Amino acid sequence: MRNKAVLISTLVVAALVAALIAGEVIARHTAKKCMSQQFESQLGTQVDIGLSVKPMLLQLIDKKVPYVTVDSDDSAFGPAKDMEVHARVNDVVVSESAQSSGTIGSSSADIEWPTAGIQTTMSEQLMGGLISGVRSSESDGTLLFAVGPGGLATLTVKPRIVGDVVQVDTMQAQVLGIGLPTDLVDGVVKVISDSLQAYPLGMKPKSLEVTDEGIHMSLAGEKFVMPPPQSGADSCGVLS
Repeated sequence: MRNKAVLISTLVVAALVAALIAGEVIARHTAKKCMSQQFESQLGTQVDIGLSVKPMLLQLIDKKVPYVTVDSDDSAFGPAKDMEVHARVNDVVVSESAQSSGTIGSSSADIEWPTAGIQTTMSEQLMGGLISGVRSSESDGTLLFAVGPGGLATLTVKPRIVGDVVQVDTMQAQVLGIGLPTDLVDGVVKVISDSLQAYPLGMKPKSLEVTDEGIHMSLAGEKFVMPPPQSGADSCGVLS
């Protein structure tokens, strides 16, 4: 009789554990899906979501997510193409309403914009394929654009943070000693500036470094109210 009672108790406990595990898996899958949609709307591309180790079933109770990691290898800020983003948002509170889908306590991100992505951006934004190449220099913190066939003309710019924005200074613009057209120079500067101004989740630039591979930038943000789900998107109702 005793053995039978022990067996029944063991089966009950095993069933409860299995139910909890299944519930946790379903809850985490649903949370990742709805959060992916939220951050994809901010980054303009598909993302990989990572959740904290706190059990999602507990998060169902207090509606609080300690942190979420967001990774994307082809994000687009403004006109920029092919940016790599590795972000973390902290203290997420999910509370859906007509005005928002919740709040973020703080956020941070590391961004890599390789020269290949800069080249692609220029090709799409400037007509006629005027920019034939892009090189970056860690030694002096500049970007050098080859202009026209064979790169006979060159344009050198230097991005830097001034206050809470990125400023792009023209260091040199000439072909065989003759200055380049102002509209071309202004166009390149505008594309770079616009690409380094529009950030997700209310973040602001904290550091910027030109490397031999491209541009590396760090962002940080404070409290941010997430917009409501887009029409047709899945609700984060599992957390609300």
